[in-house]
Amino acid sequence: MSRFRFALVLALLAAPVALALDPAVPPVAKKVPHKLTEHGETRTDDYFWIKDKTNKNVLKYLDAENAHTAKRLRPTEKFQEQLYKEFLSRIKQTDEDAPVRDRGYWYYARTVEGKQYPIHCRKKGTLDAPEEVLLDGNELAKGQKFFSFGPQRVSPDGNLLAYATDTTGFREYVLHVKDLRTGKLVVNKLAKAPQFEWAADNKTLFYTTEDEAKRADKVWKHTLSAVNQKDELAYEEKDELFWLELSKSRDQKVLFHSSVSYGSTEVRFLPSDKPGDKWRTIRKRERDHEYDATHRDSVFFVRTNKGATNFKVMTAPVATPEKWGEFIKYDPAVYVEDVSVFARHVVLSVRVGGLTQLHVREFKTGATHTVDFKDTVFDVALSSNPEFDTDAIRFTHSSLVSPDAEYRYDLNTKGRELLKQKEVPGEYKPADYATERVNATAPDGTRVPISLVYKKGLKRDGTAPCLLYGYGAYGLNMTMDFDAVRVSLLDRGFVYAIAHIRGGSDLGRGWYDDGKMLKKMNSFTDFIACADHLVKEKFCSRDKLAIEGASAGGLLIAAALNLRPDLCKAAVLKVPFVDAITTMLDESIPLTVQEFLQWGNPKVKVEYEYLKTYCPYTNIKKADYPAMLVMTALNDSQVLFHEPTKYVAKMRALRTDKHPLLLRCNMDAGHGGASGRYDHLKEDALVLAFLLDQMGISK
Repeated sequence: MSRFRFALVLALLAAPVALALDPAVPPVAKKVPHKLTEHGETRTDDYFWIKDKTNKNVLKYLDAENAHTAKRLRPTEKFQEQLYKEFLSRIKQTDEDAPVRDRGYWYYARTVEGKQYPIHCRKKGTLDAPEEVLLDGNELAKGQKFFSFGPQRVSPDGNLLAYATDTTGFREYVLHVKDLRTGKLVVNKLAKAPQFEWAADNKTLFYTTEDEAKRADKVWKHTLSAVNQKDELAYEEKDELFWLELSKSRDQKVLFHSSVSYGSTEVRFLPSDKPGDKWRTIRKRERDHEYDATHRDSVFFVRTNKGATNFKVMTAPVATPEKWGEFIKYDPAVYVEDVSVFARHVVLSVRVGGLTQLHVREFKTGATHTVDFKDTVFDVALSSNPEFDTDAIRFTHSSLVSPDAEYRYDLNTKGRELLKQKEVPGEYKPADYATERVNATAPDGTRVPISLVYKKGLKRDGTAPCLLYGYGAYGLNMTMDFDAVRVSLLDRGFVYAIAHIRGGSDLGRGWYDDGKMLKKMNSFTDFIACADHLVKEKFCSRDKLAIEGASAGGLLIAAALNLRPDLCKAAVLKVPFVDAITTMLDESIPLTVQEFLQWGNPKVKVEYEYLKTYCPYTNIKKADYPAMLVMTALNDSQVLFHEPTKYVAKMRALRTDKHPLLLRCNMDAGHGGASGRYDHLKEDALVLAFLLDQMGISK
């Protein structure tokens, strides 16, 4: 029994939950004081008991919250159905990806109208060949309340498929191996393995497993032909600040497994045709040194931040991997996000001035060029490019008004061919909408970009409703891609805004560094500055502004509202990370230890004191807050369900307004919500109906 569980059970036996019998009345969670002491300071958590999802009183409380939310949103049910039908009308329900060629086969996924999950297929040789169904998600999901595909890896000879599935929502990906010649499983439920790669012999499979806190901590070697032989432990990462990542070079010649943390990396490698050899290290881990590597012609190409905040590219001979030489001169204005090496070219995915670009260099001549795009607000990213010996790449281009378009780009001639444009059925016309980028000014004088999209003809008089979205964590960037669901807001006069706040890497690695650890407050004040700017410039008014964030973005929204409860009219918090101090003190919770380098370790007094300044759950106060919809899921492994649930319980006890405060817990899902595409759209319809209703829009 854990250090908390025994006291928790006694408390629950002594004090059952107090619930409202009428779902029209918000349920009230029983207060069961629980003392938590750190650095000589004692905090009282009245809702600590909610942590145990196996307890019937906790489940009853969640049922009561769901019943209350359903009751409050019942007047919007017809509107939800209308929105859902709108979403469907803009989606080509029976569709197929642009096929990708890999080692003699064309691979693609397709969807069928009425079915929730994709069907993964391939054709041998040409696209005119008969279709071979590899995996049908709809068949695998039968009888499951949740279903999700993990990685899929075909053996080098094309005969075996290793794949993983999760049927819990807790990211418990179970590894299977299927013989594609017979259609039968040769390995069923080998292990809970989030990552795996084949060696060149078509029988050796390396895979990772996780510890109790869901940290990938071990690499194993499995040999398919071995009978009654235990899998061999290839590596164990014992430092809890690090997790393992497993990959394979595009030329198929080298396997990598990397120990990764928020601030340091150590990469080991193994020739894929020598799975019995010993793994070697490229360079040992150092504090504040992050790097990754790929391979071509017995040379590693290393992306590193050693002496280069925005990363640079070095080379290292496989024979002497510790000897690094400069490949591309460092440019501090260019943030190198990824290095993709092909037989005759290298393609860098970079950010310059906040926008994504693709830089190309030819190995033979050293000639360089940048793939040209004429948009001002857009995203571009390499799509699937498994083939090494090629002079063409595939990339996807998108913008806030233009659906994803996948292109084949000739690296020599610079010519491009449209392979597939995502179709938006109906009357949607990109030319009817406008995008622009503006800048807010943060309290410290930093200019913070905001990307905007709205229907043309917008009157800048403050009467338009606006939804401001933000995230700002882990160095993740806010993409400016198209969303068919968003059109339902734009067509009702909404301005949709994305805040590119510090904590992401939108403007480079320094932008990330300035929004984490003891600088995390910058994320919240940046977001507030963006909201204030939209009001000041009359894109909307205060009572026409809604804000939204998910996961760490939910922390953003909650922290911003504690600082400025008057910030907006309505807020949506999806799977929000809101009980930062208590969670970061519990090392048994997934992600906690590794994220000491992201949020801080509250066992360190200075970091504890800083966390106290913004932890949303800790800082809820008696004030008028906006209308709020909080979404969570019972099987979420990234933000455990009890955080949003406790947040709502405490918020309901302290807030002084009468605005709706709704909690919706999906009892069958994980961090990403409902797994089926139709079920997910219904969740989207519920969220949009709530937001639109708060803005006085009911049709």
